[in-house]
Amino acid sequence: MSTRTFADRPLNKLVLFDVDETLTPARQAVSPEILEIVRALRKKVAIGVVGGSDLVKISQQFSEGGSNVIEEFDYVFAENGLTAFKQGRTLPSQSFIKFLGEERYKKLVNFILHYIADLDIPIKRGTFVDFRNGMINVSPIGRNTTLQERYDFTAYDDKAGVRAAFVKVLQEKFPDYGLTFSIGGQISFDIFPNGWDKTYCLRHVEDEKFDEIHFFGDKTYKGGNDYEIYSDPRTIGHTVLGPPDTARILKELFLSK
Repeated sequence: MSTRTFADRPLNKLVLFDVDETLTPARQAVSPEILEIVRALRKKVAIGVVGGSDLVKISQQFSEGGSNVIEEFDYVFAENGLTAFKQGRTLPSQSFIKFLGEERYKKLVNFILHYIADLDIPIKRGTFVDFRNGMINVSPIGRNTTLQERYDFTAYDDKAGVRAAFVKVLQEKFPDYGLTFSIGGQISFDIFPNGWDKTYCLRHVEDEKFDEIHFFGDKTYKGGNDYEIYSDPRTIGHTVLGPPDTARILKELFLSK
């Protein structure tokens, strides 16, 4: 008799997905077509999502048609796995503020807000620092943007390198804080303790002894927030160009056999 949790799956494999631009358009809802593919995949392998956003934001993107992200996936790793679920059960969590301490955190945030105040960019909105359980998310333009403003800033940032320059300054200013600065999404970057990137979620799956762990993501280049888990020797990484590309590769690898 098998002791595997996922003994009902024909393949002893785990497939993990980034969220934005992998299963969904950035900060938008998952499509019925992708959900259908994910459900078909789950009949063959264990599946999970791993995102930098908190559980509320990830859940919103998978709430179409009454869907529930914790029910649709075997593993849900919000904030890179610092908030984690396995088959609906909560797994141990960790805290950014406990790691850094209030005084260091305050010094970091004060510097960030002063820097943004002096930043000359086309527009600014609101929520420049988004505090989360395992990280902070920093947006030079502010997270309270319209979809079009997101696209416009992305195009601007591709040329001006606003986020890259911001990260460089922070790395130089706080070299002893033990922090990683990771550019992801369209308008922001994440700050978290070294080792608390998306590879953090892998510690939650070690006991299952999967034959293979696949990871699908779009920001797999060095400096992108999928790079560490994509290039980790424990995973087989796949770079995708968006949800349709994810669907194509899944069909080729798992669903056409």
